[in-house]
Amino acid sequence: MIYLTLPEETYPSLFKDAAMASVLADGKILADAIPLFTPHEINLNYESRKDSLGFDLLDFLKEHFTFGVAHSSDFVTNKSHSIEEHIDTLWPFLTRNADVHIAGSSLISLPYKYVVPGGRFNEIYYWDSYFTMLGLRVAGKDDLIESMIDNFAYLISEIGFIPNGNRSYFLSRSQPPFFAMMVALLVEIKGNDVYAKYLNVLQKEYDFWMDGSEETSEINMAKNHVVQVGENQYLNRYWDQLATPRSEMYRDDVHLSSQCEREKEALYSDLRGACESGWDFSSRWCERPLELDTIKTSSILPVDLNCLLYNLELVLSKAYAHSGQLEISVSFEEKAEGRKALIQKYFWNEEDGYYIDYQFIKGINTNAITAAGIFPLAFGISDDAQGKRCLSYLKEHLLKDGGILTTTIESGQQWDAPNGWAPLQWMAFRAALNYGDDVLVSEISNRWTKLIESTFQNTGKLMEKYNVVNTNLESGGGEYPVQDGFGWTNGVYMAMVDWMKRQ
Repeated sequence: MIYLTLPEETYPSLFKDAAMASVLADGKILADAIPLFTPHEINLNYESRKDSLGFDLLDFLKEHFTFGVAHSSDFVTNKSHSIEEHIDTLWPFLTRNADVHIAGSSLISLPYKYVVPGGRFNEIYYWDSYFTMLGLRVAGKDDLIESMIDNFAYLISEIGFIPNGNRSYFLSRSQPPFFAMMVALLVEIKGNDVYAKYLNVLQKEYDFWMDGSEETSEINMAKNHVVQVGENQYLNRYWDQLATPRSEMYRDDVHLSSQCEREKEALYSDLRGACESGWDFSSRWCERPLELDTIKTSSILPVDLNCLLYNLELVLSKAYAHSGQLEISVSFEEKAEGRKALIQKYFWNEEDGYYIDYQFIKGINTNAITAAGIFPLAFGISDDAQGKRCLSYLKEHLLKDGGILTTTIESGQQWDAPNGWAPLQWMAFRAALNYGDDVLVSEISNRWTKLIESTFQNTGKLMEKYNVVNTNLESGGGEYPVQDGFGWTNGVYMAMVDWMKRQ
């Protein structure tokens, strides 16, 4: 059983003092620090020295810890390489071998090889990994895909779910549930016997997201990730088990809470919930789009999450059918059909012809126009008329020179305009394919890949996110500088180029 403490619990006084003093440029560097001595020794040394004359906190940290450096930062771009060759030579810099546990480190040791996103992200991330796998498949690295899936299966078996990433400070939340899509990808590669290998962990993943449904009612609607919307009818929300400042951004969260009148625990909970969504942060979650302290993630039913859980129910139905457990297979097919009807009821906006998140406390759709609204098409939930309207709406509001815009709001947050992100390009691309809009399929793939290529030609790098409105400008916003590497950009680019080559 995996049990690790949060950095602020491992180093109670030192961590909080260092985080609040901002002695390191990025709070994540502190949360990821690798101890050179036992936590007990470090804590004793700190308590005995911190009040001494001339004590320097940064020097103390450097004496007692090493700080991780992204392997990709050592990578030197060969300017004669094509972008495909560049990605091929970059994979080893983003690949990590099985981990060795270090006492006092926040890293959760994984038993198999895995790929990290790059930049400041020196651990595996849940939803990133699916989109990275798309590129690994094109590269013929099927064994690496399977070892990453095996790591996720290990995490589900050991802790009951897949955390945000393999860090102790992520053990209170997950990320968008793409595990079923990873398994389906491996089924395409190796055949239906893959279902048997992962059936039990697929079920555990589902149990995690549905935990609490037996404790809800039409009065007390929400428990954990589950929201009751009718008699024996459930949809899901993003939610974190903790209501404290995030370890990796401790000072930022404390500072935000000190600047607003909201109850601190509620604010911290909603910030953490947004991190589980992967969209950290976005006006999508805020009552007032330009004010992060109005974030209300826990009161919103997100359309993308519920589409992913619809897909998980369908994959479980297939897995049980393959194992000969037909009664359970049928029950999951019925669950999927029930969720499909609820997605249509609560997220479809007939006036706009698009899918929009639902604020279940107020009983209304939110005002946020986002790329998440395309997920029902990516999973074939919409009928043909809805699909046509939805794609038309996407083209009018979110298709820009460089690809699909995240939202229509420019808030200064990174999951807002003018930024575009690889996973959302892929889901929109998949949606257009499903509903036969060949022109839009080409527009998305051409605009996105050309943006990646032009940026690479100018910088020699592949970025975490891109400015899709003004393709001559760098993306921005968020809590940290633009990162390079970058796992899901590499994966989606390779998959789109491969698709275009095969047309």
